[in-house]
Amino acid sequence: MEPDRTPIDAVAPLRISFCGGGTDLPHWYEEHGGAVLSATIDHSVRVRLVPRDDREIRVRSLDLGHMVAYHLDRGPAYDGVMDLPKAAIARMGITRGVDLQIESDAPPGSGLGGSSALVTAVVAALAMLTDRRLTAHEVARLSHRIEREDLGISGGWQDQYAAAFGGFNFLEFSRAEVSVSPVRASARTLAALGRQLLLCYTGSVRRNVGLIDRQIQLHREGREDTILGMKRLQEMAFAMRNAVERGDVDVLGSLLDDAFVAKKQMNPFIAEDTPIEDMLAAARAAGAIGGKICGAGGGGYLLLAAPPYGHEAIRDALERSGGQFASFAFSSDGVRARRGGDVWAPSP
Repeated sequence: MEPDRTPIDAVAPLRISFCGGGTDLPHWYEEHGGAVLSATIDHSVRVRLVPRDDREIRVRSLDLGHMVAYHLDRGPAYDGVMDLPKAAIARMGITRGVDLQIESDAPPGSGLGGSSALVTAVVAALAMLTDRRLTAHEVARLSHRIEREDLGISGGWQDQYAAAFGGFNFLEFSRAEVSVSPVRASARTLAALGRQLLLCYTGSVRRNVGLIDRQIQLHREGREDTILGMKRLQEMAFAMRNAVERGDVDVLGSLLDDAFVAKKQMNPFIAEDTPIEDMLAAARAAGAIGGKICGAGGGGYLLLAAPPYGHEAIRDALERSGGQFASFAFSSDGVRARRGGDVWAPSP
């Protein structure tokens, strides 16, 4: 029988993290618990998988221009080029060749959870290929294992859970479990919040600077400001969640500012050698209520809050500094895969 070579298309959402990033790392949450407020958006990573009738693997990135190929019998070389899909293929135990094509709405290191969205999308496509049923928790844990254990990439848990579940969620971390609680906010509140927010790419990312490893080291050394900053971030995640749920979106701007201050307190190197602080200052001078960096730092996207009537002035100010704005909307969809008329999604 001819093997089914119908393409599988998988998509996983990117996310914006409002507060709590860093408390989703084991060195913190195993002792103190952790909390993150995040929401997926209508930007995504897309994967197309085409089964082959041999044991060759070919992976192509449409964004970066990378192309890698290897035979399953020999295995891949983990050389920094497309290692995430290589590791996902190995972890999922794939026994037949595939062609993978990858496209993302955000550059690497942007702070929108793109790496985890990529892994999650590949896992979904491979799960559909092999008729493997997975819950959203299983997808997140599997994707986390691929990144953190198989490849040794430093980071927390929030991104895998955001991509697997989708939606506006409050994530809580402990030694025992990860809890995902949808934020109880009305459509009117979310629309009002969306009208206030701006997403601006700073135009540069300092990659491979070890910001997460440095944060962990500062905590291990018992640096008081790091510990106080992490406690503050955890408390503020609850405060932001409560503000959204009661519909008080106007307070989010000042809370974003406070979150950035706490994040710098946790790790004073997050904005080093970047335009982040200058751009945040320019945004505030132009009318922004507040803002913060997305992700671990080092560049990437800024999340800003301002009344809609002030957006034009903020755009003008930051575009003069090299900023690039991206329109977005909240999205409730988690990872999905499709083959013909069939849809694969994590089971309840």
